[in-house]
Amino acid sequence: MRNEISASVIKRLPRYYRLLGELSKKGVVKISSKELASFLRSTASQIRQDLNCFGGFGQQGYGYNVESLRHEIGEILGVNKKQPAIIIGMGNLGRALALHIDFSERGCELIGLFDSSEALTGIMVGDIAIRNYAEIEKFCSEREPKVAVLCVPKDNAKEIADKLVSLGIKGFWNFSHFDLTYMYDGVSVENVHIGDSLLRLGYAMNKAQDN
Repeated sequence: MRNEISASVIKRLPRYYRLLGELSKKGVVKISSKELASFLRSTASQIRQDLNCFGGFGQQGYGYNVESLRHEIGEILGVNKKQPAIIIGMGNLGRALALHIDFSERGCELIGLFDSSEALTGIMVGDIAIRNYAEIEKFCSEREPKVAVLCVPKDNAKEIADKLVSLGIKGFWNFSHFDLTYMYDGVSVENVHIGDSLLRLGYAMNKAQDN
């Protein structure tokens, strides 16, 4: 059934998970779909429809237990899997992701950092030393990472991705601007175009100014 769930529903799940975490920290124990909708600028019907795609989590007349619902959504998102992950490309973006993204809270365990520049080899980023990309085969053989974060130039992305797939990578968080979607059977890809969000902001502002 989950294979038939729309991309728009999947896209909303992390927002639900994040909000429920914030509410739990504030001591909120239960919440209704109407209250959730007010936080998310959505509708109660939309919340219920999204959650019903995965089974019934609420109780009529009670609503949702915040921590229980967060746990269930976390299970759906795989946050407890702790997939071993590596970052390829330790320029500004790669370093920022390594330092400021809590991979462990998002279903991954960051175990390796790689760059082709020998000048970066051995530099510590957090508590992980950057390795030279030439070591990738040995590292993958020994540590078996499953997720690769690509922070490499667009022109190099496919060659690197091909190599990583051959070494057992099953998922890409791809910042390279080279679209890897549907290129590899059995490999999941999340292509990230940071500039797209700025373009969407521009659209929203233009629309607001035209009204």
